[in-house]
Amino acid sequence: MSDSIKSLLGYAAAQMVQSGMKVGLGTGSTAYFLVKALGERLVSEKLEILCTSTSEATAAFASELGIPLASLYEIGEIDLTLDGADEYDPALNLIKGGGGAHFREKIVASRSKRLVIIADSGKAVEKLGRFKVPVEVSTFGWEVTRERIVRMGSKVSQRQKEGKPFISDNHNYIFDCDFGLIEDPAALHHQLKSLIGVLETGLFVDMAHAVITNSGEDQVRLIQK
Repeated sequence: MSDSIKSLLGYAAAQMVQSGMKVGLGTGSTAYFLVKALGERLVSEKLEILCTSTSEATAAFASELGIPLASLYEIGEIDLTLDGADEYDPALNLIKGGGGAHFREKIVASRSKRLVIIADSGKAVEKLGRFKVPVEVSTFGWEVTRERIVRMGSKVSQRQKEGKPFISDNHNYIFDCDFGLIEDPAALHHQLKSLIGVLETGLFVDMAHAVITNSGEDQVRLIQK
């Protein structure tokens, strides 16, 4: 996705935020433009909001812009969470976690009245699975957890960063798991979560309420359930 489309969608998503809202802020490059737009509205419109973040990187950027932040516990029920996704299907099931923040993203989403996804049209698929499923696992016994996921029929690669294992904000490892096209995302999620050592999966099933996407380079489209 080009920066121009990310900016288009991020700024459109920011317009969904109303004064007085409690807002969950997502993670990733599109979320950058969302947070930037909210920071501008904070100044130009005297927008009064309280936010919580799905990653340390987003929290740092929001703080720079003067956006008020609270912990997930302090903020209570969230009115609206705006986040990205790596894939979405016609039922608005998602694969998330390309940035490794899906554990926090899912907790924030579960505490939200409404989850709206910001994703360009190229991330729309008929069936999830073209993008590998990120799975966050405990660093203790990770080799055993990996073997168990492989036995489920997945090709598994441990995510790396600069030649070393990627460490999530929660100090865990991430496996990128290739199951091929996924016939039943809910069943796969539950099967993975039943494995000791798996903390969370990047399968978000029946959680999103809408997707903000694009038609061409300059048109915004809202897909709702």
